[in-house]
Amino acid sequence: MIQLQQCKAGRAILGWTQADLSAASGVSLRALQEFEAGSRKPNQTTLQALTAALEGAGVVFIGESAKLYIGGLRGVAIDPRKIGKGGSLE
Repeated sequence: MIQLQQCKAGRAILGWTQADLSAASGVSLRALQEFEAGSRKPNQTTLQALTAALEGAGVVFIGESAKLYIGGLRGVAIDPRKIGKGGSLE
């Protein structure tokens, strides 16, 4: 299940505040703050809700890390010089 470091990393990857994750997961802001501060051990349901919200936004948890997965491009490198005006690939 998700660890507090993964939760923080997932939020950072997405650029989400604690309030954003709270809203997306349905977990109270206070519970999330206490979890990330290490002063509260959430129950399984809370951890599942946090995991589901982050994964639903594209975060993939692998081992003890968190990575972003967007639009089926996992592992694909795109040369930024090949991106033209309007974001299309040249």
